[in-house]
Amino acid sequence: MPGSERMQLFEDQPIRTAWDAQREEWYFSVVDVVKVLTDSPDYQTARNYWKVTKKRLKDEGNQSVTNCNQLKLRAADGKHRLTDVATTEQLLRIIQSIPSPKAEPLKLWLAQVGRERIDETLDPELIAERLVATYERRGYTREWINQRLMAISARKELTDEWKDRGVTARSEYAILTDEITRAWSGMSTRQYKDLKGLKKESLRDNMSTSELVLNMLAEVSAKEISQTEHPEGFEENREVAQAGGEIAGDARKAIEKRTGRPVITSKNAAQLNHLVAAMLKVSAQEAEELPAPDAPEPETPEQPEPEAKNE
Repeated sequence: MPGSERMQLFEDQPIRTAWDAQREEWYFSVVDVVKVLTDSPDYQTARNYWKVTKKRLKDEGNQSVTNCNQLKLRAADGKHRLTDVATTEQLLRIIQSIPSPKAEPLKLWLAQVGRERIDETLDPELIAERLVATYERRGYTREWINQRLMAISARKELTDEWKDRGVTARSEYAILTDEITRAWSGMSTRQYKDLKGLKKESLRDNMSTSELVLNMLAEVSAKEISQTEHPEGFEENREVAQAGGEIAGDARKAIEKRTGRPVITSKNAAQLNHLVAAMLKVSAQEAEELPAPDAPEPETPEQPEPEAKNE
């Protein structure tokens, strides 16, 4: 069952979802929903709860459980593992069997998720708006977010060009991307991630604004060269990818020569956004000093614990 994965948030709690374009249906990770409903401290507790509930519902002949599918969804460690998923209709029936004060808010949330998907189909600009909101919650600056959106657009144009030139395999996409990265940064994608202390995280989401701009220049250059030279086959596309990356590499060297400092940084998103977080903390402290005795204390949301290997 083909699906497009997306992490949705319900009251700051992550719920993995997948959109099936053929059936035009959302599929939700049942364990994630159970974790929210039961306020489970970790995923193993939620899995155990769902295991017992699932058996009880099956014994009762509940069709919503009998007809549940399984999809490979990304776990906390970045690996994809099979996990029970349910459609909106199935999930509503499962929610009814779990006593929780969050049942009604979750039902409303499910309806909203479905409506948002329809809205996005009619107006794709809403996708960008929600992406901006997500990055803002994570502490990125407006300048960085604007560059990231432009980089996403540039990347899409390049991959479309690769498709037109006969590059379709994911492994080939990865190699071409690696060639571009190596040509402009002097490192492979893996070496670049190691420099920033990353594992499965997105490299672009952990770039500074300057790094984003240079990476985007490399990809735009590769696209422009490809549209001019019309490469055929993987090897010719590889040469074009290298050429595009070299243009951005020359720009990087020129900037470093003029400023006397490296453009590429070992800082990841958490470190790059540290100043933003510090500013928010100062603002919160200043607010606490104002005469507002009835103001509630700010809450720190709990981070979900890593999932176990078997879902």
